[in-house]
Amino acid sequence: MRAGAAGLAVAVLTLAVGAAPAGAEPTAVDVTGADLVSVAFDGDALSLRLRDAAQLAGDAPGRDPAEVVLGPNGGLAGRVPAGKAFAFLGTPGQPVWSLSAGDTGFPALDTTGVRPGVVTDDTVALTLRSVEGPGHLTAYTLTGIGAASPLFGSRPGVPRTAQLPVGTRTGGVVLAFDGAGDHRFTLTGSVTLRSGRKVSADATYRVRVPVISPAGQAPLPAVPQTAVRPDGQAAARPLAAPAAPEPEAVPEPAAAPSVKAAAPATGSRQVIADGHVDMGPQLSGDTWRIRIKDDRTSPPVWRETADVVLHVKDNAKITVPAGADFLGKQGDAVWLLPQSQQAGIVWPGWNTQHESVVSGVKGPVTWTLKGVTGPGRYALFLTGSFGKADVLFDSAKPFPQQLSIPLNTHAHGNWAFTKPGLYRLAVQMSGTTTAGKAVTDTRTLTLAVGDSTNPDGGSGTGSGSGSGSDDSAGGADQGSGGPLPRTGAGWVLTAASAGVVLVVLGVLLVASARRRRAGPTSDVMAPA
Repeated sequence: MRAGAAGLAVAVLTLAVGAAPAGAEPTAVDVTGADLVSVAFDGDALSLRLRDAAQLAGDAPGRDPAEVVLGPNGGLAGRVPAGKAFAFLGTPGQPVWSLSAGDTGFPALDTTGVRPGVVTDDTVALTLRSVEGPGHLTAYTLTGIGAASPLFGSRPGVPRTAQLPVGTRTGGVVLAFDGAGDHRFTLTGSVTLRSGRKVSADATYRVRVPVISPAGQAPLPAVPQTAVRPDGQAAARPLAAPAAPEPEAVPEPAAAPSVKAAAPATGSRQVIADGHVDMGPQLSGDTWRIRIKDDRTSPPVWRETADVVLHVKDNAKITVPAGADFLGKQGDAVWLLPQSQQAGIVWPGWNTQHESVVSGVKGPVTWTLKGVTGPGRYALFLTGSFGKADVLFDSAKPFPQQLSIPLNTHAHGNWAFTKPGLYRLAVQMSGTTTAGKAVTDTRTLTLAVGDSTNPDGGSGTGSGSGSGSDDSAGGADQGSGGPLPRTGAGWVLTAASAGVVLVVLGVLLVASARRRRAGPTSDVMAPA
């Protein structure tokens, strides 16, 4: 992670009911993990709101953006990268400031409040109507390795309107400014109803941009160094904490709430090739279990990992650009599930936002990659605001590899695979309950990469242990392609198979010995 990123975070302050008094300093809000724009259609009215991470986790409606100020803390100064990918930001080397520090903290544009089938073309138009300030504003998404796509902005050649599909969250949004000082801008959301009537709503934002000093920013390493614990094992790398503070432990903690019975869907196998999914833990009593949150439906459905195969189709295939040596040589093929959502490509993330986890766990959740099997290399990495890569997991490195995830986190990264075929990732998530009990679960996440790969070949691969104690049944070999950790059942099957082999060998040896004894006797001729 970028050095000092946690120190840049700004605590979210709770707004008083109603507008701030005249002349009062507006409340500062951190956009880490927030919905920068949340579009909703209720009855015959459209609304644009801002939802911070805490409001998003609690499914709160959010606030009027005009009541708050964004920045100056929590952002990142940099320079416009060289090359065509970021040319829309200005001249290469020009100082620029991003509202979010990046990595897992990018805000999103949310249209889940508009149901499919309600508006024409299932599209919301988000237009930058006006900008006041000392510099230009540009909003864009990171679309791949060192690549970006502008959404809207005030610079020449940048579109003023972004067309957003309804019912989705466009994540990984970067809001960049090239001038220090206060900026005010107004966004207009508009839709056309099936009846032909047009409906729109405005929202005004205020952003305070500090003096832009890229020289004071430590560059993000392409492959960061791994911390090592005293026992020689790799320490869990921390992710930046979300804006909402972690809940404090109480002297006599109550038992964690049970997972709702209707939440998990069992026995319904799903091949998911499009839409938003997250992997995350749930806590029911002392039972800790990793599941897949399927956001393709409303409300979302939590599925067992054994019931899910993520299909990475050929529309996710790109070539390795310069500077991404950890994925191969420049020009090599790679299948990439990008950090920002793209239509027609599955968008997997991870979260620690389930209510049972937020209220029943203290401290961060540790995500451990214990092993990977597959025909090629797998890597999970984050892309910073200006295109730098931060590698979290890499199957070419020794296992286990760990990542520390704060509570109430929802994040996405780039999932890369160098060859088509079936990949199985042994993933473990561990935590400590508010009662002080260590809980852990190990599951297998299956991905079918390439159109030529049959996703049905990945069925029944999500088994694991989730009893609330560490799964010590086995580990993975170091390096890419090592075997996955074996479950207890797998060991029993292996032992039983070995026993059958030993019995068969024993029978053959006895028969062979008898033949050897009988052979010479029969060859001796009886005396005449």
